Amino acid sequence: MKSNIWRNSVGMEPGDNWKQEWAAGILSYFASVYIVMVNAAILADAGMPLRAGMVATLLTAITGCLLMAFGGKTPIIVVPGMGINAFFTYTLVHSMKLDWREALAVVVVTGVLFAIVAFTSLYRILSDAIPHNLQHAITVGIGLFLTFIGLQKSGIVIAHATTFVAIGHFSDPAVITSVVTLLLALVLFIRGTRGGLLISMLVGTGLAYLLGAAHAPKNTEPGHVFSGYGSVFASMDWGGFVSLVFWIAVFLLLLIVVFENIGLIASQTLMAGRPERFKSSLRALSLANIAAGLFGSSPVVAAAESTAGIAAGGRSGLTSLVTGLLFGATFLFIPLLAYVPDSAIAPILIVIGGLMVQSVREMDLGDMTELFPAFLVMVMIPFTYSIVDGMAFGFITYPLVKLATGKGKEVPPALYGIAGLFIANFVLHALMG
Repeated sequence: MKSNIWRNSVGMEPGDNWKQEWAAGILSYFASVYIVMVNAAILADAGMPLRAGMVATLLTAITGCLLMAFGGKTPIIVVPGMGINAFFTYTLVHSMKLDWREALAVVVVTGVLFAIVAFTSLYRILSDAIPHNLQHAITVGIGLFLTFIGLQKSGIVIAHATTFVAIGHFSDPAVITSVVTLLLALVLFIRGTRGGLLISMLVGTGLAYLLGAAHAPKNTEPGHVFSGYGSVFASMDWGGFVSLVFWIAVFLLLLIVVFENIGLIASQTLMAGRPERFKSSLRALSLANIAAGLFGSSPVVAAAESTAGIAAGGRSGLTSLVTGLLFGATFLFIPLLAYVPDSAIAPILIVIGGLMVQSVREMDLGDMTELFPAFLVMVMIPFTYSIVDGMAFGFITYPLVKLATGKGKEVPPALYGIAGLFIANFVLHALMG
């Protein structure tokens, strides 16, 4: 009887093999654990202490995986999303000038609104309001943006006074390390090596110290792992709650979180043979997003790495439970993670960016009124170094070109309102500038 209660609590069905579930959970962990250091490094760019960012990332991943195990009952791994963390740091903090504590408040409010969307039929209405081309263009644009950030952090691309960017110096040990790590990551990933990105990061770290491209941290943070985390946990700043900028940030983050996760969860529940658990998984993920803001992290997603565990036989929430437990064990290694240099992290951003660009295959590029708004989103996100500004160009252009060609009825009514918000954002920045 107790065994049946346990199996039901994580959604195991007759025929599910618990040994396969454990193996799938372990595989999913090694496929996604790289996110701990990568996400913390991006949060640090927003001004958050690095070690506190690692703790926040781990607590968020543990909570997300447990919610998915017992709430969603699916083998979906929940971790802070790549691309969304770039939006948190480089758009909310750097471009929109929010403090990282205000940005965490944006995450919490977004999580609450996402929960409202997930527990009602609003997720269908919101998803239908944005044309598929624009949805996929956002993913491609963020992928290119991540790639650009990775190229910058690696030193493969550097600033230039005349051309703005140029190729880096290949005599620099950090650049050599990044290139070797990138090539290794590509080979391992394409060959389907389990934990390939993690292996690449570890090899890149060793090579960086061997070549003198990295040095041990001079000022390691004293005390136990959680010392200093108190300044991050539940540290949201609500000072900008009544400002227009705050609510524009919430709206844009909500769009990204909803669009990305609806597609990811739909494909992963189908792959696991549990499409009927789409709603429960979406709801579990929405609650995990509230927890992300409270713990001090950028929003979470249904990790693409979940497919590794599903391919290995993961079918129920036991897979995500095992991964969550292993994330808990990772606290033991946090002091060591501070030794991982940018030259070992940056190539992982480049690989993930390349994976996100695959969404271009889902786009209809035959209709010029669909092509050019999507094209503007894809190129303006990396070229303006701002996800919100890149989205604005496409979302404003879309209804304009449709109206100009007599196709105004093809534009969902809600999209006119969204375009109006983007225009208002530009006007606001012009007046404030």
